[in-house]
Amino acid sequence: MTKGKYRMIGAAIIVAAASWAGSASAACSDGRDRNVTIVNGTSTTVRELYGSNVSRSSWEEDVLGANVLASGQQVRVNWDDNSCQCLFDFKAVLVNGTEIIRRRFNVCTESTWTVN
Repeated sequence: MTKGKYRMIGAAIIVAAASWAGSASAACSDGRDRNVTIVNGTSTTVRELYGSNVSRSSWEEDVLGANVLASGQQVRVNWDDNSCQCLFDFKAVLVNGTEIIRRRFNVCTESTWTVN
């Protein structure tokens, strides 16, 4: 389904972080679940979604890729980047250019981030 130049993500889509982690060749072996459901709680479509563990100085690649996250939709993301880190910074970029940043989100103990 397309809307304008953006492809919409359905609520059931799962994004595999292993594809964006680049250097990650295997999951962290500590047994912790790093899956987080990202909910778009804004009235605007999220066009880009980034997450990087706090030890990194730059954002990793956009996990949405060519897709977007419409208002009210959600996506489950595995943030395991093989670093065994639990603290991540998240950034959502809305279609109007607004950036929403959440610092030091614990992906090992929290399972949902609502962008708002």
